[in-house]
Amino acid sequence: MRRVRYFEYGEPDVLTLEEVPAPEPGPGQVRLRAEVIGANFVDTMFRRGAGGIFRRPLPATPTGDVVGTVVATGDGVDPGLVGTRVTSLSEEAFADESLVDAAWLAPVPDGVDDGMASMLPMGGPVALGALRIGRLAAGETVLVNAAAGGIGHLAVQLAKLHGAGTVVATASSPSKLDFARSLGADVAVDYTDPDWPERVRAAVPHGVDVVLDSVAGPMLEHTVDLLAPLGRLVVYGAAGGEPERIPTALYALRSIIGFSLAAHRAALPEQARADMTDVAEHAAAGRLRTVVHARLPLPEAAKAHRILEGREQLGRVLLVP
Repeated sequence: MRRVRYFEYGEPDVLTLEEVPAPEPGPGQVRLRAEVIGANFVDTMFRRGAGGIFRRPLPATPTGDVVGTVVATGDGVDPGLVGTRVTSLSEEAFADESLVDAAWLAPVPDGVDDGMASMLPMGGPVALGALRIGRLAAGETVLVNAAAGGIGHLAVQLAKLHGAGTVVATASSPSKLDFARSLGADVAVDYTDPDWPERVRAAVPHGVDVVLDSVAGPMLEHTVDLLAPLGRLVVYGAAGGEPERIPTALYALRSIIGFSLAAHRAALPEQARADMTDVAEHAAAGRLRTVVHARLPLPEAAKAHRILEGREQLGRVLLVP
């Protein structure tokens, strides 16, 4: 079978296609034959060896969300799963076949296309989990940074589905702002404009109750300052780099919370599974949707990473084995 790995950190061209034997599932694992693989921005940072939590030992394989069919099971896993169409987050996703943890398989409901299916194991649960940990209450105002991104565009929809009164979306281009509005955002602001915080304040003068942020970096201080009293900011990514120092005065009556899917699954497994079920039900009912920006053959993995790094995509970038 084919697998994409990188043997040095660097630009997308370090991604190398190789021929290897199909992996054998260990205890608690299944092997999936992939139909599509959802590529994620975080892997561009791993590939660059960005440091800290974004550095993985070499050689490494990009992670991703695999939609496919179970073709083999390991010890302790029901062999009846063979032939089942499922989706799962995989640590070695860019391959014709990959191993995944059977405990976190997400069945693909009938009628859900492969683009939306690729959002069921990670993208949707992260967006919903972040909203839950942010304690969203009915009628509250939600700000979603990077609202046209792979998770952000789901967060806009889920915030509305779970009772948000006003959803403010930030994005970096007119097409992305239109995309966020098409998904239900009430207000859309270009965060590349220097006065973007003032535009948010003008739209929601009483402040924002819940923020979902995947950008961090220098933008985070401005985002904290937009919170209403008792507002909650949930950080689930750092596409803009590690955040700079935030003045202590900005913390007054405000909360900053980190969200990690792995930590959520470890600490609250029942809730994490319930979130996967909720996302799947929304998708099956047509209440939650995604857009596939690009569908590329597996050998074009480098092109997928260039699209992600260029921040040009609306929705999902998929690789097809």
